[in-house]
Amino acid sequence: MSEEFELDTVDLTRRMDGAMGALKTEFASLRTGRASATMLEPVMVEAYGSKTPINQVGTVNVPEPRMVTINVWDKSLVSAVEKAIMNSGLGINPQTNGTIVMLPIPELNEERRTELARVAAQYAEHARVAIRNVRRDGMDTIKKAKGDGLSEDDQKLWEAEVQEMTDSYIKRIDGALENKQSEIMQV
Repeated sequence: MSEEFELDTVDLTRRMDGAMGALKTEFASLRTGRASATMLEPVMVEAYGSKTPINQVGTVNVPEPRMVTINVWDKSLVSAVEKAIMNSGLGINPQTNGTIVMLPIPELNEERRTELARVAAQYAEHARVAIRNVRRDGMDTIKKAKGDGLSEDDQKLWEAEVQEMTDSYIKRIDGALENKQSEIMQV
């Protein structure tokens, strides 16, 4: 039976890549002093009785480096968009002109930079936990296969491969965090 065991490393890699993708999205939402449409991606607006992504209630534009505008399609949702932005923790006060919500991006002070760097570290830790959960699932599969007749040598080989994958992804997360924190702290 040990000859038949083949760990699905493609699935483990796909799941670990998913954790890296989620981390990249979360990092994109952290503003670094420059305007970016991606910083509004996590903002959800209470619209039509459900939470809706902000880009589904209006057009998000970046007309200049320190300004983001949202052209809200339904005039009745303008106040909901403003409220969602104020409650999002982005630290931006929206200004409204008809159906256009303008978000002037202020300079980041040292305290806010430090806070954003801490948030980036939390996002990275969530990604590490997700990677470790995938690792645990892989190790559990190997242990189950050992119970079904997988030799101890094969078990050690598979466990080493899963650990090597895990270590490489954790290293990538640490590198991404270091880059994001230096970007945030850059004045």
